[in-house]
Amino acid sequence: MKLKKFGNTEQLVYDMSKPIAEEIGVQIWDVCFEKEGAMWYLRVYIEKEDGVSIEDCEAMTRPLDKMLDKKDPIPQSYVLEVGSAGLGRKLLKEEHFEAFIGSEVQVRLIRSVEEEKEMICKLKAFNKDSITVLTAEKEVKIDFEDIAFVRLFEDYE
Repeated sequence: MKLKKFGNTEQLVYDMSKPIAEEIGVQIWDVCFEKEGAMWYLRVYIEKEDGVSIEDCEAMTRPLDKMLDKKDPIPQSYVLEVGSAGLGRKLLKEEHFEAFIGSEVQVRLIRSVEEEKEMICKLKAFNKDSITVLTAEKEVKIDFEDIAFVRLFEDYE
């Protein structure tokens, strides 16, 4: 796993959408511009402390869609989707890891660490190369190159 950096289109859309997000009281969690099959999708994931509603998504979609139509910064056709980052959202960028130090996370590994391929643990620290987590037994440092993903863990029991 590598910390996510925006591509040119994603950065452009992030910059365009940030003032809209601030105006309506949400934060942008991520922007993804990706091809699935024959279609391109521009996905803007938002979050809000008390949860994202369909009204929040609509309030973000309408002005962003108008701005994208007016400025036309993306040459190919695409589908715009605005949605919630979700409860079990993946931590992708430095600011995500910073914001959730002390939180419970699910770490799925590419290669076993401490004979484990998946851990539910507490995020203790991170740097550009690794994270440090607290399991029930000990503190474990895991290199990003060994990680498939890190996501917030929600215990539904």
